[in-house]
Amino acid sequence: MSEYKKRPEVLSPAGTLEKLKVAIDYGADAVFVGGQQYGLRSRAGNFSMEDMKEGIDYAHARGAKVYVAANMVTHEGNETGAGAWFRELRDMGLDAVIVSDPALITICATEAPGLDIHLSTQASSTNYETFEFWKELGLTRVVLAREVTMEELAEIRRRTSVEIEAFVHGAMCISYSGRCVLSNHMSNRDANRGGCSQSCRWKYNLYDLPFGEERRSIKGQVAEEFSMSAVDMCMIDHIPDMVENGVDSLKIEGRMKSVHYVSTVTNCYKAAVDAYLESPEKFEAIKQDLIDEMWKVAQRELATGFYYHAPTENEQLFGARRKIPEYKFVAEVVSFDPATMTATIRQRNVINEGDEVEFYGPGFRHFTTHIQDLRDSEGELIDRAARPMELLTISLDREVKPGDMVRACKSGLINLYKEDGRAMTVRA
Repeated sequence: MSEYKKRPEVLSPAGTLEKLKVAIDYGADAVFVGGQQYGLRSRAGNFSMEDMKEGIDYAHARGAKVYVAANMVTHEGNETGAGAWFRELRDMGLDAVIVSDPALITICATEAPGLDIHLSTQASSTNYETFEFWKELGLTRVVLAREVTMEELAEIRRRTSVEIEAFVHGAMCISYSGRCVLSNHMSNRDANRGGCSQSCRWKYNLYDLPFGEERRSIKGQVAEEFSMSAVDMCMIDHIPDMVENGVDSLKIEGRMKSVHYVSTVTNCYKAAVDAYLESPEKFEAIKQDLIDEMWKVAQRELATGFYYHAPTENEQLFGARRKIPEYKFVAEVVSFDPATMTATIRQRNVINEGDEVEFYGPGFRHFTTHIQDLRDSEGELIDRAARPMELLTISLDREVKPGDMVRACKSGLINLYKEDGRAMTVRA
């Protein structure tokens, strides 16, 4: 057994206050959010200070932590007001800020002492000497560069006591540690200051460029259009390696993803960590269930990034995106009356009388049933509900809990296969 083996935190994305609460309810030990300044997700549902305070209080009441991403690259003037902003976050009880720019790090350390600083993956930390450098400057955690291998991770852990946070799931920027200027050139939106237009995921034409001749499109002469976009990361079946190599925090990307995504992926990683720490045998017994569960929400093709080998063309997205999910998120449970065995649900998508649905909740609880006795907010029996956020009631034969989610089953689970035994999980 590794000398580093301990329980890592499951760190989930929270693009809104609702997602923060869902992530924590579904097992996140910590969440990372964005404020309305200094972050890299200008289009996410970034938190006002009022929402930030409510989120921090909600998390702390349940033993969880909140980190704020302030990881932009500052140009002249961008740092204005940062000291007061960091102090306000510190004073409301924030657990840490995630920063990459040395200017913001210095401002936070000098003007908001006592607020923990974590180094963003944008700073590209790939060796233990770099970790020690930031430790000397007072940082308590470093988010590993996404280009680091598992072997390098093990060596970093052996040589430093700084906390290691590592990505385990979600979108992977094609550029080095996410530092990209394609968006700047193509849409005049600065990716390193929160405006990325995801140019790497656009479709591009291909051209033949003979010397001295006019360029000639070869669209249609090749099998698929060129793409620079990486597949997403998934390390759910490699949790043992992350735990044994002493990773302190398992980071799930996706502040712009849905509550369905956040709840499902958080639930899976929490269950994986719990199972492995109970016993390796328990983890192996539920591993395939975890993989199957993950594919019930929208995913791109999945791979393991740089952890086990340098990504090849098999880890890039080409052609049309496959419509992967076989389930659709339709409702969440608001309340349950055990006396009448009826649940009040808040509708998120179309629901029909007789639909086969799956209920799932924190702790990896699941069961499948059919919609029965569907009634609208007036208590009238209906065959179809199609007004989002309407409160509906249904009859059930077992108990559910507030906060449980409901998804409609479509055509069953997805068949999966692995390439080279471990590198890739894709839809058949």
